[in-house]
Amino acid sequence: MSATKEAPVAPPARRHAAPQPHRPVRRQRAWDEAPRWQIYLPLSIYLLFTLVPFYWMLLFALRPAGSTSLVPWPITFDHFEKVWTERSFGTYFENSVYVGVATLVTTTVVALAGGYALARFDFRIKRAFMLALLCSQFVPGALLLVPLFEIFAELQMINSLGSVIIAETVFQLPLSIILISNFIKNVPYSLEEVAWVDGCGRLTAFRLVVLPLLRPGLIAVGSFAFVHSWNHFLFALMFLNNQGKQTIPVGLNTLMSSDSVDLGALAAGGIVAAVPVVLVFAFIQKWLITGFSAGAVKG
Repeated sequence: MSATKEAPVAPPARRHAAPQPHRPVRRQRAWDEAPRWQIYLPLSIYLLFTLVPFYWMLLFALRPAGSTSLVPWPITFDHFEKVWTERSFGTYFENSVYVGVATLVTTTVVALAGGYALARFDFRIKRAFMLALLCSQFVPGALLLVPLFEIFAELQMINSLGSVIIAETVFQLPLSIILISNFIKNVPYSLEEVAWVDGCGRLTAFRLVVLPLLRPGLIAVGSFAFVHSWNHFLFALMFLNNQGKQTIPVGLNTLMSSDSVDLGALAAGGIVAAVPVVLVFAFIQKWLITGFSAGAVKG
């Protein structure tokens, strides 16, 4: 009997496997990486600690006088109208803007010239001059009141906004010169030399080559000078006697007396004083951080 040859059996047809749902891959935390709650919890506490006073000020400014509600409802703007018209905060605001902008421009221009000299030139008393600038930062502004008052009295500048602008500029210049000099040191000297070879003078090369690269530093120095002059109280209090020449910090002080304090008007005045500074920092935050970090690299 002959053996029959069996036909080969075909392999079963492959079935396409159903697509598996995509599972997100969990990233393993590095050994030195802190858990998220250890980051968000302190930040939340700090944010709460910072924003509660602002909310309290906004509450007193927007709720009606005599109300004890923790929610500003119904909202009223009577306190803002009172401080802007009856308490002359419109005049204080204009004076503060004038002093702040003038201090910003004066400080930036003078610091730019002094910082360029320190960054690009060598002279005998350079180290001593830098040391004097650093030591001047340890002198509080209150110690300058008497000599500055005597100088301005001789120049007949008492009760003039120019006296406050000069005092604020003098107070801001040491730190501003140091920062500007560090900004300029970060600009390669070879860029100026190339401009000189092309026929530019030193001033033209500085204006066309160096100055555009100093934008973050100039914004940082100018904003610091503006905010300090906007919030400074002592110089305006000592050198300005006329109510029409006073600035916002002095105007806020007039809302408080030994007998009583108008909390609603004081809160409204505080918001009027804080809003311009908040807006300035909101618009220049990127350049401000870049400028201060660049100025702190080389010295």
